[in-house]
Amino acid sequence: MRKVVAFEFLSLDGVAEGPDRFFTAWDDVVDEAGAALIATQDAVILGRRSYDQWAEFWPSSDIDPFATFINRVVKHVATSAPLERECANASVIDGGLVDFVRDLKDGQGGDIGVHASISVTQTLLATSIIDELKLAIAPVIVGSGRRLFDGLPPLQLEPIRSLTSPSGYLLVDYRPIG
Repeated sequence: MRKVVAFEFLSLDGVAEGPDRFFTAWDDVVDEAGAALIATQDAVILGRRSYDQWAEFWPSSDIDPFATFINRVVKHVATSAPLERECANASVIDGGLVDFVRDLKDGQGGDIGVHASISVTQTLLATSIIDELKLAIAPVIVGSGRRLFDGLPPLQLEPIRSLTSPSGYLLVDYRPIG
C-alpha cells in the first residue's frame, strides 16, 4: 500500500496561506528535507487554487529539484471545473476526493504527495487518509491567513522526526494515530 504524505509550510501561529510571505530564509537543511520528501513521490494531489498558481509558476521555473519534480510528476487536481491552464501530467480527479485518494493509495507506486493545498490536506486529515504529516514551520508569527488546523476534529499525532535548521525553521514529521 502506498503512503499519503502531506507537506505544508506554516508560520509559528499555524498560518499556511501565502507561505511566500513568511518562508523566506532557505538553508541547506530545509533544501535537503524537501529533496528527500519528493524523492519518494510519484503522484501529487493538489487543490484547484494551488494547481492554478503552480501551473503559472513552475513550468518556467529553474528552482530545482522541485521544478523538475513538479513538472514531471503525475498531478491529480481536486476541482469541479475543467482546468484552464495546461500543465504536464495533470488531470482532474473523477469523483470524490476521499474515494479517489483511497483507491490511489491501494494501487502500486511510490508515495502520494499532498502539497500546499490547505483544504485538501484538511479533508484528508479529517478522514484519516494521511499517513504522514510533514511540516516546515517558520519562526514567524503572521497573525492572519488560513490556518492549517482550523476546523479539524481532534487528532492525535505521533512524532516521527524533528530538527531545527540553521535558519531557525522547525522541520517536524508526524504520523496521525487512529
